[in-house]
Amino acid sequence: MTGEGIIELVDVRKTFRDFWLRPTVNAVDGLSLSVRRGEVFGLLGPNGSGKSTTIKMILGLLEPSAGKVELFGLSPRSVEARRRLGYLPELSYLHPFLTAKETLGYYAGLCGIPRAESRDRTRQLLDMVGLADVSSRPVGGFSKGMARRVALAASLVGRPELLVLDEPTSGLDPISTKEVKTLVKALAKGGMTILTTSHLLADAEDICDRVMILNHGKSVAEGKVGELGTSLEEFFLAKVGDADSFKLAPFLSQSEATTTRSENEEAARDNRD
Repeated sequence: MTGEGIIELVDVRKTFRDFWLRPTVNAVDGLSLSVRRGEVFGLLGPNGSGKSTTIKMILGLLEPSAGKVELFGLSPRSVEARRRLGYLPELSYLHPFLTAKETLGYYAGLCGIPRAESRDRTRQLLDMVGLADVSSRPVGGFSKGMARRVALAASLVGRPELLVLDEPTSGLDPISTKEVKTLVKALAKGGMTILTTSHLLADAEDICDRVMILNHGKSVAEGKVGELGTSLEEFFLAKVGDADSFKLAPFLSQSEATTTRSENEEAARDNRD
């Protein structure tokens, strides 16, 4: 790992506005982060914390309202930055009538990879994700886990320097999940930089070198996983709150249900009388 900054965010803010340009949500509020080459960096946080908005700004899909976002020292919207980027979205949107082999060939074509090299990379990637035997089947008939593995292979076909993984183990069985974590570690060891989000804190703890925890659009903690002094889950809950305040809807509780049932039966008897 070197000190070279691959992703740089400086005091980034993103405010969403309504039709009359009135501010409605401060999705990201003064966020700064740096991800270095060869690092596996985890962006964590509860729902609504600003993770997805931050990822979209890093990918160049959203413009920040203020601050600076750079990939490789370039604008995320530049062709050169995007050429060096791979992305696995949380939901795998694949063309259902293309086979797994055709899907990877399609994305290789978008990357400008020559046809002979495209065929070779496709073969290697499908073998790596365990789909070589079903490479000629349309992906529309694949299970969620199989489609996820096709999408992961597609994100790697261009051999990116930066790989952004949004919930990479979503929909995968335990064996496939372990394979993905092994893959991430191997890619990072080879010099690839990886930014990942995950709600599965155990997975993030296994693969990340550093993590940042977001809450309400702000960074509430950042550091190396090995220096937390506790499990990532305990650390996370201490920063964003736990579920101790959760209250069951009264009508779902056993005692409430029994009382209500008794009252209903008594009312029915009174009506009969």
